[in-house]
Amino acid sequence: MSIATSQLDRKQYRRQKLARLRAKAEARAAELAEHAHPLDPLSPDELERVVDLVQRHPDYRFGMRFGMVSLQEPSREALRAGAPPPRSAEVVLIDNTSRGSFRVEVDLDAGSVRDWQKVDGQPAIAPDEFAETELAVKMDGRVLEMLRRRGLDLEERSQINVDPWSSGYFGAPEERDRRIARALIYVKHGLEDNQYAHPVDGVSAVVDLNDQEVVAIEDDAVLPVPQECANWAAGYQERFRTDIKPLEISQPEGPSFTVEGNLVRWQKWQFRVGFTPREGLVLHDVAYDDDGELRPLFHRMSVAEMTVPYGDTAFWQYRKNAFDIGEYGVGILANSLERGCDCLGEIYYFDASYINAFGELMPIPNAICMHEEDDGILWKHYDFRTDKTEVRRSRKLVVSFIATVGNYEYAFYWHFRQDASIECEIKATGVVQTGALPDGETTQFGTMLMPNLYGSNHQHHFCVRMHAAIDGEHNQVTEVDTVADPTGPSNPYGNAFYTKRTTFERESQAMRNVDVGASRYWIIQSSERKNRMGYPTGYKIEPGESAPPYAQPGSSLHQRAGYLWHNLWVTRFDDSERYPAGDFPNQHPGGDGLPRWVEQDRAIKGEDIVVWHVLGHHHIPRAEDWPVMPVAKLGFKLKPVNFFDRNPALDVPPSAPAHHSDDFCEHCSDG
Repeated sequence: MSIATSQLDRKQYRRQKLARLRAKAEARAAELAEHAHPLDPLSPDELERVVDLVQRHPDYRFGMRFGMVSLQEPSREALRAGAPPPRSAEVVLIDNTSRGSFRVEVDLDAGSVRDWQKVDGQPAIAPDEFAETELAVKMDGRVLEMLRRRGLDLEERSQINVDPWSSGYFGAPEERDRRIARALIYVKHGLEDNQYAHPVDGVSAVVDLNDQEVVAIEDDAVLPVPQECANWAAGYQERFRTDIKPLEISQPEGPSFTVEGNLVRWQKWQFRVGFTPREGLVLHDVAYDDDGELRPLFHRMSVAEMTVPYGDTAFWQYRKNAFDIGEYGVGILANSLERGCDCLGEIYYFDASYINAFGELMPIPNAICMHEEDDGILWKHYDFRTDKTEVRRSRKLVVSFIATVGNYEYAFYWHFRQDASIECEIKATGVVQTGALPDGETTQFGTMLMPNLYGSNHQHHFCVRMHAAIDGEHNQVTEVDTVADPTGPSNPYGNAFYTKRTTFERESQAMRNVDVGASRYWIIQSSERKNRMGYPTGYKIEPGESAPPYAQPGSSLHQRAGYLWHNLWVTRFDDSERYPAGDFPNQHPGGDGLPRWVEQDRAIKGEDIVVWHVLGHHHIPRAEDWPVMPVAKLGFKLKPVNFFDRNPALDVPPSAPAHHSDDFCEHCSDG
């Protein structure tokens, strides 16, 4: 089968699939319209109207592509004004002809384009550009000659796989003057073979994404192509475990949450589910019902950027500093989740849609999963004097989505618990990036996985953006360190310690890092409200894994991902400051985003603030990560600190006897 025929078959299959998905999306649209809210993502109908309005504008011309189309979210002031704010969209356009980019604002209510501005910077690489890049590389004679020099005289070009990578910025002329991707090449020994076991290392193709042509071949060294296969699919496994019994999750009365459009209510929690093509899952207006008073916590929460730097000097590896949210868009790359595989139990799914480069609607059914999980013991105490035990089981509400970004899967979870805490958890799985080595050689910058094959040292950094609203719009952030009191008159036994608290006044003071020795945490507090004992009401950030970056000052990563060098940033709210590495990190030389914004050194005590938390997973590959890695988890918790006057989970009822293996449970207060 020729490449052209294969492309036609794939297009026909995609058209049929899209027709089915569109019918499902239209059926769901009627349900959403009944409970429409200004913060809801753009509906499929609205997305297509945006495309139509842009394409009918006099400045739109042949050669323009759609980068991302998303809701232009109304401000809190507009939401409070009474009348619904206008539905507006923000469109990023890529002009292949002029090699420029544009940001367009569309007023859906008025049916017009409100603004059309040229912007500096390269928008994210679209999935359509990935497919075109692979085809351009496979059809390039220089690439085929390069493969022949490595003993890969491949008549069947379907055996070649191409992974386009964002270029980064290292000062090369093409990085300044062109919109490019660097294509890495792999070989497959069969349709389902793991390509990452067979990298064609030492060479890459530079592809101009505007012209869709290979403009340069970077040939560094002729390295052996590892030949040993390493496949994970079920069909390749010789045997499976036979001692696994069924584990069923049943909620015979249905789930405890309710959904109206995108508004979720569960236990005492309330929030709105949003979705953008760049960030994926977004949470709006997160609030907690405290005995009838709906107390606001966060206006908006999202994972706003992630950066994956590789700590390897090899030709293929040193350029790998992927900004997977800003350079690709994890929303666009979201999976359609499947019951029983990605999620278990009584599941509620939210669908999503996006616009591809050609202006076509691309539905993502089941993009977001929501369900309840048992969460162990919530609280317990045994009174030996009365021989009675009080115990409550905990459950949590989980809202999640999963994106596939090339070789890796990233799963993003928000957990809401009955003790009024929130947890952000991120799981990384998939296939590690690989490189090739000559016979008998090893590397200090990675781990050998098979003969001639190694996995590079790397990290996964994430930045969570939280527009705070703890009991209102006037907030502050206090750092809490634990200090050991020196032995002396105030501590005669040498055992005492206390907390040292520092409330940040300005942005320059709030660039802070995790300190395990001080058991450091940060509290996002109301500047106006106190609990009954006089403490400011607040929620603390309890850090999890927070690996620091190891790139040196002056390096490309240090310049482009300056936000990584602090685990905490606090900024005065500005609607234009949305992404910690800037709006367009793709091929950007650096200096944008949080490091630039905080130079204003604005006041942040008692103000409308945004809190940015940076966490990082440090990944030194191991044999057990190959050929597909078990999930690596990282995250952080948000726990109420003096937000309440006492434990907010006292009203969780004891478990019913019917949930136990017999009719009597000696561990419950009522027997």
